[in-house]
Amino acid sequence: MLLPKARLIAIAFVSLWVIAPRVRAQEAGQSEREAMYHRYLDFASYVKGGSITPHWMADGSSFWYTEGAPASTIIYKVDPKADTKTPLFDTARLRNALTPLLGHEPPYQGLPFADFIFMDSEKAVKFAVEDKEFILQLDTYMIDRVLGHYLSAAPGAQSDEERTKTVPQVVRKGFFSYYPPIMELPSPDGRWFAGIQDHNLSLRSTYDGRSVKLTDDGVQDFEWDVEGAKWSPDSLKLAVKKGDSRQVSYMPIVHWLKPQEELEWIHYSRAGEPLPQLDLYIVDVLSKRRTRVDTGKEADQYMQILGWQPDGSGLLLLRMNREFNKLDLLAADPATGATRVVLTETSKTFLIGIQFRWVDWVKWSGYFTWLPDGKRFLWMSEKDGWNYLYLYDLKGNLIRRLNEDNFPVVHAEAVDEKNGWVYFTGHGDQKQPYDTQLYRVNLEGKQLGRLTEGPGLHGADWNRIQFAPSKEFFLDTHSSVDQPPVVELRRADGTLIQTLAKADIGALKELKWKPPEEFVVKAEDEKTDLYGVLYKPYDFDPNKKYPVIDVIYAGPYTSVVTHDFIPWGESNSAIALAQLGFVTFVVDGRGTPERGKAFQDVVYGNFGRSEIPDHLATLKQLAASRPYMDLSRAGVYGHSWGGYFAIRAMLLAPDVYRVGVASSPNVALSDFRVSVEPYMGLPQSNRDAYEYGSNLRLAGNLKGKLLLIHGTSDDDVPFAETMKMVEALIRAGKPYDLFVLPEMHHDLWNSKAYWETVGRYFQEHLKP
Repeated sequence: MLLPKARLIAIAFVSLWVIAPRVRAQEAGQSEREAMYHRYLDFASYVKGGSITPHWMADGSSFWYTEGAPASTIIYKVDPKADTKTPLFDTARLRNALTPLLGHEPPYQGLPFADFIFMDSEKAVKFAVEDKEFILQLDTYMIDRVLGHYLSAAPGAQSDEERTKTVPQVVRKGFFSYYPPIMELPSPDGRWFAGIQDHNLSLRSTYDGRSVKLTDDGVQDFEWDVEGAKWSPDSLKLAVKKGDSRQVSYMPIVHWLKPQEELEWIHYSRAGEPLPQLDLYIVDVLSKRRTRVDTGKEADQYMQILGWQPDGSGLLLLRMNREFNKLDLLAADPATGATRVVLTETSKTFLIGIQFRWVDWVKWSGYFTWLPDGKRFLWMSEKDGWNYLYLYDLKGNLIRRLNEDNFPVVHAEAVDEKNGWVYFTGHGDQKQPYDTQLYRVNLEGKQLGRLTEGPGLHGADWNRIQFAPSKEFFLDTHSSVDQPPVVELRRADGTLIQTLAKADIGALKELKWKPPEEFVVKAEDEKTDLYGVLYKPYDFDPNKKYPVIDVIYAGPYTSVVTHDFIPWGESNSAIALAQLGFVTFVVDGRGTPERGKAFQDVVYGNFGRSEIPDHLATLKQLAASRPYMDLSRAGVYGHSWGGYFAIRAMLLAPDVYRVGVASSPNVALSDFRVSVEPYMGLPQSNRDAYEYGSNLRLAGNLKGKLLLIHGTSDDDVPFAETMKMVEALIRAGKPYDLFVLPEMHHDLWNSKAYWETVGRYFQEHLKP
């Protein structure tokens, strides 16, 4: 037997622990808790309905939508002006008319299709069943089979060859492996798809599939790209970027499971390293003439093409500097490429209203919204402390600020220029600052009013507010933590017309679900309110003591607490882990977005300073009034930036957090990609802050049980990050556990082995 000291050294140096999945036969042998854990990980599948995809009709107000597909499909037509909701088709009549053409009764019990195309001024429809196309006359229910190539655009009925001609094809994979691929860009007139061939810009005809090359100078790492490109309204010009990545660093990904190991190199710009250099061109698709747009002399910058003026006379784009504290709106002349600055916004810290989406390098959402006249635009900014909407003309003259109340605007939803209204979502309830409601204000900056009712999220993320083209009506999909999704049809003034859909949560009885508990605590500064949600096990007994798990993200890029019904991200992890016999919580601390500039500026130059103190303050305040929370058994779980902060919690508060699981973690700020720069500056000018934010220097503080998890093919956070943390722990003589997922990317949440390992680790070491 090894002596205790020798055993400790052995564990520290030989701790590549691969947790083998236990053999189970279809949940046989699983405890009820484990079964509930996996069911709650799939919580969304137990909520049926409660959403609508409207297809707007020619009058600009009516729409149709599908319910019950595929087994009992019904397609409803809604006429908001008449306040009616009726089946668009006589199902029995249609099935009877279709049977002789198919040679058998159509499948299922409802409509045999869920999508169709209107024809002949909405007097007929074209649909597909069993890869055959049909045209139905709505007045007589006469059905004709479509033969040959005639009108072969019915949903689902095209041949592979026809589909290739008329459907955008993949150009390349997304920036990250878990992002959607980049697709060809269709021209407004429907004649062409813009794409890339051999690093060059090309067009593909939607009629005969022929390709036309527009450029010939693209090479590997100095190539054209259609991501973010914009066609002119007349389909004759294309605004497109050419990127030079030849000076950008590489990151290796080793494919271990090949017959012989293979090495793949991908570009990866770490903080302070060279960025891709971007040039913007306007390409004439007939003459192939290209005009370079003057985007300035600054080498390191980000660009987003906003789009063309409605008459095609100019192009607008955003230009952001590397530090993310200066943003320019530029107008470009398509004929000469000359640009002028329409407006500039600067900040002493960083500009927010930014969404880091590493597709097309960086994209921003919501800064700019055209008015239909093409002469004015809305600009969203936090320059006055909160996200406000401002009205500008194209010369950059401020006309007025539209909203005056101190609450953040989330998104400009619609502009009704004819009647003079701007519709936007915002956080207007000071008692529920994360609730999202729909508001409107007129273009004079007056008559601000709230249009939606009920707590929770209205028009957030996938529950967008959906305006009719006429701007006379909108669909409001909303929910809260204890109210399932509902879809309401409302007039533009907010008047409720009818409720169209309610989610069915009957299946949640199987989960023994009860609503989670929303809470408010004070931050570490003892002044600032923090908001979160606490989750309990399905068989919760307030007279028992439960271990606690802090499910953390804490990065400045997004808020993660779910304030609507279906938990996602960290909240989904928290509700699932609770079922294993824990009390879990999620909280958005200082430094996260959606609470105003001052709230988020806490992170500026201070990444890694306030986050764990805020979570400790939350943990202690929750437990002070909830005797069932056992702080002697506290753990922490996080993924990505959550992984960084899970490790940091274990190292900064080793006497509080006893067990931690950190997956795909960043560990040293200077090793992470350039998306940390807006919040920290460049490492060259802020070395002390970067060093303070490193977890590597704190490895010696570890006291509890720590599990590190990483996929070997992660192209977001390099596998090297976990290896560096391992090395730091070895040097500090600290034992750790490691679970490696070969060939897995950053999106580990799709792996059953991952979730089994996370759950088992807490079960074994927090002892529920």
